[in-house]
Formats: sequence, structure tokens, C-alpha cells
Amino acid sequence: MIYLPRILIRWLAVVCLSGTALRPCQAADEPRHQPIKIMSFNLRYGTANDGTNRWALRQNLVLDTIRNFDPDLLGLQEVLAFQGDFLRTNLPGYEFHGVGRDDGDRKGEFAPIFFKGSRFTLRTAGHFWLSETPDVPGSKSWDSSLPRLVSWAVLTDRSNDQPLVYGNTHFDHRGPKARVESARLIREKAAAANLPLILSGDFNDQETGEPYAILANAKGDSPWIDAYRVIHPRKSPTEGSFHDFTGRREGSRIDWIFHSGDFTPINAQIDYTQELGRFPSDHFPVEAILRLK
Repeated sequence: MIYLPRILIRWLAVVCLSGTALRPCQAADEPRHQPIKIMSFNLRYGTANDGTNRWALRQNLVLDTIRNFDPDLLGLQEVLAFQGDFLRTNLPGYEFHGVGRDDGDRKGEFAPIFFKGSRFTLRTAGHFWLSETPDVPGSKSWDSSLPRLVSWAVLTDRSNDQPLVYGNTHFDHRGPKARVESARLIREKAAAANLPLILSGDFNDQETGEPYAILANAKGDSPWIDAYRVIHPRKSPTEGSFHDFTGRREGSRIDWIFHSGDFTPINAQIDYTQELGRFPSDHFPVEAILRLK
């Protein structure tokens, strides 16, 4: 009888015969979900008196920026009805969900969602206002200077038949209490969903602020995760996402993409697209690629 070393026995137990060569057996691959590409992009409202940066002169660069990243989910801020109409016409293949914040129809800025119809089917969708009466269109509370809302959708991913919630928002730029209470309201609403969740938006605050802590560092249930900070764990002084058409990168991010612990971030970045020194908006879009675990 020939006695073989144990290590050799273990190795022989996991090899397969292929022709005349021995190769390690490969276990069947575990299912891997297709990554989801998300973009959050504050477009700057289209009636602003921006001179050479006015909407008519940059709308095609906005389209190029979106097309270049080719997001599966797209959350926009400061979108007026005519801007939304332009994008819906020129982004074929995307479905649209959004309303004006002033009346729940077409008046005021939208925080709309676009999603690829080839990737997702819509199960249900809605909006709520960031106020003490969230079901009342145009409502505002606390120290908010303007009505603010969340547009959300429950989508089924055609690639794996998995549902998820995607929400998009724009927090008030003046009211610190409104931002805190808005974050709390979103946490409360999302807790009832009990589904994988992605949230994008312009939050008009920094990572050191209380709204971020409420959204990203909540205690008790599984905290939401800032995709960018996972990929870039070391803070940089040049992470600014608002640049006022200057291209300046100094400062802190105020545009964020959060996700629940159901996802693993693969990549996240700030998009610095420009054309001959001109920028598509006064914000840099932020992007993330996530994979469902």
C-alpha cells in the first residue's frame, strides 16, 4: 500500500480529469446580480439668469454627461417642467416619474426619477413632501424656505426579479432644522418599505452635519451607507460637488448617494465632465455602481 501525504490527498480530492491534464474542480458559480449604475445630478433650474451658462447653451452637454455614464437609475434636482420635457424626449429608453413641488403637477421644481425600462419594471410610485403634512402638495414646515419633496418608486429588476425602492430628493438650502427633520421623515418612511433601498439627492449639507448622521449613522436598524465614502474612505479637501460653474473642486460633497446594506458598492465618483472649460451645471453629478448582495 502506498501512503500519500495528507496535503496531497486533499488536493487530489478536488481535481477533475480534463483530457490528459488534471485541473482543480470549479464549483458552480454562485449567482451574481448585475451591477446598478446610479447618477444624482442637480441641473440648475432652467430659468436662472446664468448668462453664458444658461440652460439653452448647456442642455446638450447635460445630455452628453448623462449618456456617457449611462445610468440605470437617474435622480435629478432643480428640474423645471420644460427641462423635464426636453430630457424625456432626448433620453429614449428611460421611464420618467416626477411632479412639480409647488402643486404636485407641473408647477415648481421637480426632483424626478428616470429609470431604464429595459432594466426595471415599475410596481408602484409616489411622492411625499418634506413637511409635517407630507401628503399635501406644496406644503412646507419648520424653517424651510421652499416646498421640498421626495419622489420614489418601487422597481423590479428584470435581471433577477428583485424589487427595490429608489428615492430622490432635494433638501432645503436655508433651513437647518428643515434638513434635520427631512432626514428623520425619510428614515421613518423608508423603514416601512422593508426592501433594498437607494436614495440620491442634493442634501445641501456636509458629512459633519446632523442630516448626514441621521441618514448614514442611524442606530438600531441597519444603517444606510454612503457609497462614495466606502470607495473613498479618506476624506479629501477637494470633494466639493457644488462649484457654481467654476469647476472648483475644493469643499465638501453636498450631493450624496446612499444605499441600504443589501448592496455592495463597486465604485463611486464625482463626475467632472466639461467641454472646453464649460460645465453642464453648477453641481458636479455624483455616481455610484452597486451590486445587490
